[in-house]
Amino acid sequence: MIRKSLVLPALLGVLVPVVTSCGVVGDSGGDDDAIVVGTTDRLELTKENPAPLDPATAYDINSWNILQNTFQTLMRMPRTGSEPEPDAAERCVFADRLSEQYRCTLRDGLTFTNGHDLTAADVKFSIERMLKIKNPNGPFPLLANVDTVETPDALTVVFHLKTPDATFPLKLATPAAAIVDSQVYEKDKLYEGFEIAGSGPYSLKVEHDDDVATKAVYTGNGDYKGEVEPQNDAVEVRYFGTSTSMEDAIAAGDIDVMGRSLKPEQINRLDEGTDGDVSLFETPGAEIAYLVFDVENPTVKDRAVRQAAAEVIDRTKLARDVYQRTVDPLYAMIPRGIIGHNTAFHDAYGDRPDTGGARELLREAGVEMPVKLTLNYTTDHYGETTKAEFEELRDQLNRSGLFDADIKGDTWETYKKNYAENRYAVYGLHWYPDFPDPDTFTGPFVGEENFTFNNYDSSVIGDLIPRTRQEAQRERTTDSFERIQDVLASDVPYLPLWQGKQYIAARDTVTGAEWALNSSSTLQLWELRHGLSE
Repeated sequence: MIRKSLVLPALLGVLVPVVTSCGVVGDSGGDDDAIVVGTTDRLELTKENPAPLDPATAYDINSWNILQNTFQTLMRMPRTGSEPEPDAAERCVFADRLSEQYRCTLRDGLTFTNGHDLTAADVKFSIERMLKIKNPNGPFPLLANVDTVETPDALTVVFHLKTPDATFPLKLATPAAAIVDSQVYEKDKLYEGFEIAGSGPYSLKVEHDDDVATKAVYTGNGDYKGEVEPQNDAVEVRYFGTSTSMEDAIAAGDIDVMGRSLKPEQINRLDEGTDGDVSLFETPGAEIAYLVFDVENPTVKDRAVRQAAAEVIDRTKLARDVYQRTVDPLYAMIPRGIIGHNTAFHDAYGDRPDTGGARELLREAGVEMPVKLTLNYTTDHYGETTKAEFEELRDQLNRSGLFDADIKGDTWETYKKNYAENRYAVYGLHWYPDFPDPDTFTGPFVGEENFTFNNYDSSVIGDLIPRTRQEAQRERTTDSFERIQDVLASDVPYLPLWQGKQYIAARDTVTGAEWALNSSSTLQLWELRHGLSE
């Protein structure tokens, strides 16, 4: 079957799902059996991260998949649209015109799955705990603008911000603001292991072999009070070593749904509809892949080296030959479908390799050629195609004759530690948006405490971002974010490579898969239900 082409909406919060093989329809019947979901994501306890499910340290797509389904936040992103809606809160509003004071009223009668009451004191505790622990790999920067939190009564929370921030409601909808039980979690210590204490749509039990999870069992939380309306009573998530073994499992009927990560050839095979019992769903995505340059590393400190790399990288070839057109070339850090997207890198360096232009940049800067580089990548976090991607990037650089590049892969836990300690000059990362707004593709990437640890700062960007946060009408920030993209294209602390699409496959006995991935690529298990095929 031919894949249908999609038009990205103005804001990526509005997702338009497309079924690319035989369709399914819902059914009011079904049964109480757990829906079984497969993933190649890895969940484990390590020396570096003994608390992968603690909101204070969880800041990757796999952990957020779990937290979104098991914890509540004051706000939550809706099925469609880019405006957050109340979840644990009954109502939230800015109490001033400057967007510096945000007031929330909680729903009455909230409880954690252990039976403890959830009150405003737990919300205050959760935010202050995140900022106190300040885990270097955690999402605390999303809340760093919080100055103080007040709780006038058991159902009211008032946030006082250091500076105006119209995006604050969006940040409260992320797992960074997950509400934890103050009677269980310690204020200055991580909650180690696979246990959690949340109040979301599901409770969780993780089965594991030593320190590696083999299955996560989600059971409907009958005491949940919020906007989500779960379509099932239970979901099992099974962890697979490879996408091939996961595909074999869905073909055999051992699992009902498979998500991250599908290889390009699997996507295309499913797209052809050769398995009539499995449907492939495609939605617009805002995942971006990019190279990071540590701008203080002697190898790439000279901007000319980074600009020369931008001149010779062929994104079109990468998307076409390695990813088989399941991703699109990207020429800015803000992806298509998000306010402020432009084609800054295309405008500055073109869409075809320019070896002559790159050589001239290096010659004028007095850089000795070929420039010796190691491109670092993670072997077990972004899918099995990552190695082939970095082999292609290495070959593109080397074919220019201007670089002597090699590649090196490390496991995700080692990788995170190494780039945080500035052990890499060049390394690859993916970014899944925290929320559907250009702020999430810019703010976290600039400044002394930026999450990539690449030492990049810019006075121009540092001045523009606070201004954009004062603007509640986000479309009015377009010019500022386009200017930010132009600065990034000139400085090249990052080199955008491609923008991903979202894919999920489901057997035709399951409905709701087309809504199961939200605008941040996290999995909404509550959308899945047993149903009937057409």
